[in-house]
Amino acid sequence: MAKSHASAAAAPMPVSDEQRLTLLSANIQAGNATAKYRDYVTGSWNHVLPGWRKRSNLDVLADKASQFDIVGLQEADAGSLRSGFMNQTHYLAERAGFPYWSHQPNRRVAGIAASANGLLCRLEPDEVVDYVLPSRIPGRGALLVRYGDGKDSLTVAIAHLSLSPRARSAQLAFLGELLSGPGHKVLMGDFNCESDSCEMDVLYRHTPLQPPEQRLLSFPSWQPKRAIDHILVSSDVNVERRWTLADLSSDHLAVAAEIALPGWPQRAD
Repeated sequence: MAKSHASAAAAPMPVSDEQRLTLLSANIQAGNATAKYRDYVTGSWNHVLPGWRKRSNLDVLADKASQFDIVGLQEADAGSLRSGFMNQTHYLAERAGFPYWSHQPNRRVAGIAASANGLLCRLEPDEVVDYVLPSRIPGRGALLVRYGDGKDSLTVAIAHLSLSPRARSAQLAFLGELLSGPGHKVLMGDFNCESDSCEMDVLYRHTPLQPPEQRLLSFPSWQPKRAIDHILVSSDVNVERRWTLADLSSDHLAVAAEIALPGWPQRAD
């Protein structure tokens, strides 16, 4: 387990109502644009080489993300050849005006690619912790963010789960241990499975997290047929609304939620 602390990118920006938060989870595919299955083949060079369109895609994402309080990123590049050696989480934090950011590199491929989970937030976290998720093939992780302590605390986890059900089962059991205990809980990310999949049961049994009340289709972005990107919240968190964001160029739609935290203490910036 490695610990990291959110870095300041700009002067803090206050949240208008700290008991209500807007959340965004986005698999950004390292800034690559995908509009059809054929692009995975014809645009395969984008996974190893930089391109000017990636920067413009990130700028569009930054504009959308600036409207949220907490943003979880998956498949952000931590600084490699394909991103022009730019830390994309840091770039988005500065471009969107987020005062705090952190990232968790998970898989590096010979300097060509460096996938990471990322965090952008407007409220200063009390703690940010990296965890390696169990997997036969290394490269999956979870980024945990904590605000406050005890029953009124808020813990947000950002994760990108494996493709195989067996690996996901182990990862969800691990996350279930991390997200048990008192306080408000949020788990967001690319799960690579539907919220009612068999492997999700272990998470619902061992945490207060609940299946979402509506199914948001998020993949593939150009003709969504599967709901595999989720923002799950504990039963004590009120979800005001859920929706998806299009026009972000990735092969996933971003998913968003507005939540209310009963009894969450006011915090001074």
